[in-house]
Amino acid sequence: MSNTSTTPLINPSDRIFVAGHRGMAGSAICRALQRKGYAYILTATRQELDLEDAVAVRAWFEANKPQVVVLAAAKVGGIHANDTYPADFLLQNLKIQNNVIESAWRTGTRRLLFLGSSCIYPRACPQPIKEEYLLTGPLEPTNEWYAIAKIAGIKLCQALRIQHGFDAISLMPTNLYGPGDNYHPENSHVMAAMIRRFHEAKNANADSVTCWGTGTPLREFLHVDDLGEACVHVLEAYHVDLYEPNQHLNVGTGVDLTIKELADTVARVVGFSGEILWDVSKPEGTPKKQLDVGRLSALGWQSRIPLRQGLDRTYREFTQTYQ
Repeated sequence: MSNTSTTPLINPSDRIFVAGHRGMAGSAICRALQRKGYAYILTATRQELDLEDAVAVRAWFEANKPQVVVLAAAKVGGIHANDTYPADFLLQNLKIQNNVIESAWRTGTRRLLFLGSSCIYPRACPQPIKEEYLLTGPLEPTNEWYAIAKIAGIKLCQALRIQHGFDAISLMPTNLYGPGDNYHPENSHVMAAMIRRFHEAKNANADSVTCWGTGTPLREFLHVDDLGEACVHVLEAYHVDLYEPNQHLNVGTGVDLTIKELADTVARVVGFSGEILWDVSKPEGTPKKQLDVGRLSALGWQSRIPLRQGLDRTYREFTQTYQ
């Protein structure tokens, strides 16, 4: 991997298309780009552009000619959603990725950043997880459909780079939280689900809250504004050699905690003082998932928002939106 380039790989005058700009990750990336002075940010709502429609996506790219693309659009969800809608998670994500990445390449986009997920790695791989552990073992069954789609996106970027010299790079975030998260009672990720559950329990003066599993799995959490800053940093600085075997980069804090510790922290932030119960009949995913972020750190980037500070901010934002 090359070190930080002395010449930025993107410029303030570039037209930058952020696909999925209304989502949690996409909106954070837009905020980070604006803070850094990038003024020509292209966006399209789902009503304006269906990313699953290959013909529409190609026409949009032909008309708008973005010079830089950030692909943050995806169908996402927690364990329940992945288990309930496996075909949706695989088909929709494959369509979105293939359409955007291929159209960007064919219409002359200079640089593309594809956002994946830490769930791409094998369930039982060594910890912390290095980029080279990709495809070294079986995936976690509770999110394999989403993971397979994201692996396909990584490999499509790599294949286009090798065969056609297309400057497509990939960033694999750990578990995200923050403004714009999905707080659906069944289809949300663990952090958002806990915030909503403890908030509703506090308001109802409930004696207890029941969480899934044993509380023992270890997870790492990154505030989405940290992710936004990481994306801009990588777009500006990460130059990858053509045949480098591991072209994607992990992004996270490098620090994890148990789900039980997370539940205790969320309860304190929310102000819920009741008992926390655990339903051990429910699935809880892989036992530990902590990313090795050494390669990104070597490029000069590290997360800046501690978990408790980020949770305080997130809960304030939640109470302003979900009353």
